[in-house]
Amino acid sequence: MNYSNIAKEVLEMEANELLRASKELENNIEKIVELIYNSKGKLIITGVGKSGLVGAKMAATFASTGTPSFFLHPTEAMHGDLGMIGKDDVVLGISYSGESEELIRILPHLKRLNIPLISMAKSKDTTLGRYGDAFIKINIQKEACPLNIAPTTSTTLTLALGDALAVCLMKRRNFKKEDFASFHPGGSLGKQLFIKIEDLMKKENLPIVPRETILKDAIIAMNEGMLGSVVIVDKDKKVLGLLSDGDLRRFMTSKDFTLDCLAYEISSKNPKTLQNTKLLASDALKLIEEYKIQILIITDDKGKVKGLLHIHDLIEAGIKHD
Repeated sequence: MNYSNIAKEVLEMEANELLRASKELENNIEKIVELIYNSKGKLIITGVGKSGLVGAKMAATFASTGTPSFFLHPTEAMHGDLGMIGKDDVVLGISYSGESEELIRILPHLKRLNIPLISMAKSKDTTLGRYGDAFIKINIQKEACPLNIAPTTSTTLTLALGDALAVCLMKRRNFKKEDFASFHPGGSLGKQLFIKIEDLMKKENLPIVPRETILKDAIIAMNEGMLGSVVIVDKDKKVLGLLSDGDLRRFMTSKDFTLDCLAYEISSKNPKTLQNTKLLASDALKLIEEYKIQILIITDDKGKVKGLLHIHDLIEAGIKHD
């Protein structure tokens, strides 16, 4: 038995159903988008079995893209959770057959409460379809299951229709990358758009030494600072140079090596400094990579050291850039 061919057939079957559905998508999608957009409440998604699992994912997608939403199991709704539905909410009910018993039971109560209902089923001529104020057809010719029983193609199409509706609402709301990041502050995009230099830079116990410091003492300060570098400043605390472990290694291989020379003499003069602590950490990473350095010296407007930002701090915080 060639399982590769079977898997390929399943993918092609489901892909073809998605393409066919895209061509037959009914015009009432406009009505549905406006119904949800103009709602002052939440979009509550409900369903049982596989439809319920898809519905839970749909609710998560809506919630993270600007449409307040949560999933409500119809059985729990019949035992008290119906009170979670407010008068300004909209309900999206999912059942491929349109006859799921647990879901059908709550429909009269939704009507009693005058809650708008969007129905998703294989036909409008089903109990769920008839109750709906708007209808989305889950139109498939055959499940990918060889017995044509297990929800496969139908759940794929349901999920894709939910994604399509979520994207329509994103467009309707003019939902931007910054908006998405605000709902995902712990994700990579949130870190990219919200974490600033001031959030990550080291501000205390900085490895800073005066210009007259000899190399031996500078190495001690470097080890204590644990940043692989030491900043050298003048009598006014302004930055003069940066001695890195790379500078130190290069000097150690020279015939002039001595621990009694001034650290400033072998340091990198005029190292890269930055004053804007509000700069995004992702932009700081770009600078570090552009200048091929490991550390940024953050100063005030007079050139005095305020903090140090090491590339390792950015990596450990999960900072990336485009």
